[in-house]
Amino acid sequence: MSILVKPDTKFLVQGITGGFGGRHAQLSLDYGSQLVAGVTPGKGGQMFADTVPVFDSVTEAMAETGATASAIFVPPPFAADAILEGAAAGLDLVVCITEGIPVRDMISVKDALKDSPTILLGPNCPGVVTPGDGEDSSGGCRIGIAPGYIHKKGNIGVVSRSGTLTYEAVWQLTSRGVGQSTCVGIGGDPVPGMTHLDVLKLFNDDPETTGIIMIGEIGGTAEEEAAAWANAHCTKPIAGFIAGATAPPGRRMGHAGAIVSGGKGTAEAKQDAFREAGIGVAETPSEMADTLLKMM
Repeated sequence: MSILVKPDTKFLVQGITGGFGGRHAQLSLDYGSQLVAGVTPGKGGQMFADTVPVFDSVTEAMAETGATASAIFVPPPFAADAILEGAAAGLDLVVCITEGIPVRDMISVKDALKDSPTILLGPNCPGVVTPGDGEDSSGGCRIGIAPGYIHKKGNIGVVSRSGTLTYEAVWQLTSRGVGQSTCVGIGGDPVPGMTHLDVLKLFNDDPETTGIIMIGEIGGTAEEEAAAWANAHCTKPIAGFIAGATAPPGRRMGHAGAIVSGGKGTAEAKQDAFREAGIGVAETPSEMADTLLKMM
């Protein structure tokens, strides 16, 4: 099995007529994913890549194609509205790739979605991949910007705040002949949709996921909260890595959420929480896969 998406999940791309959205929509098609629609207001009736119809609204696209998920490639000033449109239309999953959404906008989105059945992944995330059975894992579901070919169908779940470290963990596993059930990039913004804890719960409930790699960063307490839950409830081995151990206190490093302040969110505190929960700690990024495989 997998979490969030399956190889046959139908999805749409909000912002498909833009350069960035169009490029990654094509890569998803090349991967064999079920990209069935695009949405750009005012451009309904066009075709993307001669095969994907473009609609003016998410509601219309869902009604015509049966899409249940979306990827958002919309400029930051309009991305919050795109998320809310997807939720209002009843999508199961909204994956927001957009970076630089104002924090005030995301606070409003978070509040609006608190009673919604729609799951938000992101913003500022690489998305989600459930590998397929074909060559270079083609035929799977790729929603977002992650390179498809590095994946391999299997039983390890990967969750990360960092996009590039997601890819690194995936490639380490694949290079060792170990496949993945689903790989989830939750993004590095300070007001995220899904958290490490949300994804851990899904992996723990997935019967085909047998081990987990969890990659965090300095800043916030999400990793500590996930570790505390895992200590009490998770039945599967977890390896963890915390990025930003060498960052000076108070310095924002890369992601908007990766900042240590008030003595909280340090790499040391997160690593200690991992160890207390029985999570294997990789000291460097190059050790992520091996740390997990030694525990299995």
